[in-house]
Amino acid sequence: MSQLTPEGWQTINNLAQRYNFSFDAVFSLLQSVINGNGSMAQFSHPEFGGSGQWMRGGMIMLGDMFNNNLKNSVGSLCQELADLVASQPNLLQTGSFQSQTQGNQQQHNFSGGQSQQNSTGNAGSVSLFFPPPPGSSGNWWPAGLQFPNSTGSQNNVRYAYFATIHRLAIEANGHVTLYDTLDHQIGGFSQQQSVGGSITFTSQYGLVDVNNLPVISIDNNPVQPKSEPVYNNEAANIQPINLDGDIFATLERLADLKSKGIVTENEYNAKKAELLSRL
Repeated sequence: MSQLTPEGWQTINNLAQRYNFSFDAVFSLLQSVINGNGSMAQFSHPEFGGSGQWMRGGMIMLGDMFNNNLKNSVGSLCQELADLVASQPNLLQTGSFQSQTQGNQQQHNFSGGQSQQNSTGNAGSVSLFFPPPPGSSGNWWPAGLQFPNSTGSQNNVRYAYFATIHRLAIEANGHVTLYDTLDHQIGGFSQQQSVGGSITFTSQYGLVDVNNLPVISIDNNPVQPKSEPVYNNEAANIQPINLDGDIFATLERLADLKSKGIVTENEYNAKKAELLSRL
């Protein structure tokens, strides 16, 4: 998996200092710009006023809607990050990356791409990311899944969450399992502090074990859904005991209802014929 180069760290850090944001805030915004293919970004970070959206051309929306100074700073930073991403098209074509913070541990996965920018923000010959191995896109998740909303790793287990298509890929013990996240709106992942510990996530339903999700494939091999139990035909055709007795008992109750005027003669005769036909 490709990693951020020392020059890349320095470039992001320079942007953070220049715009008076933290490294984590600028890095998260860079991820959003990449996920938006360099032309838009949907982000959520407390330093940016919570949730917000940016589009190339000047459109900027923040949760702190009346903070014009913050709008100008975030908008300018998004534009600069978009220009940075645009200088390395291979990043948009072949890879994506996300970070996930769990407790005090910052987790990152990266893939693909070259970028150019120096410490002053002008175009230069600085590579932000180590390129993936030759012949590899750098994506470990199943083919056809391109831009995850978040990724992370811990204890030799890594995940990639694709919110828009309701898919979750997890690589553990050398195998990649793809899950259907159903209607879960996942907000974070965690793992027991041991190698191979179970993975859980939080959604609108609380804490959920990933083992409760339907499995789509394992190592790109489709997994058939669990079928409903099939019962033996002979057992299904067993008739209730003393069926004739039940019919005669029902006829007696019908006759009693008819005598009390609750059931008409026609209704009684029709039901009587139906019951007798079962004998």
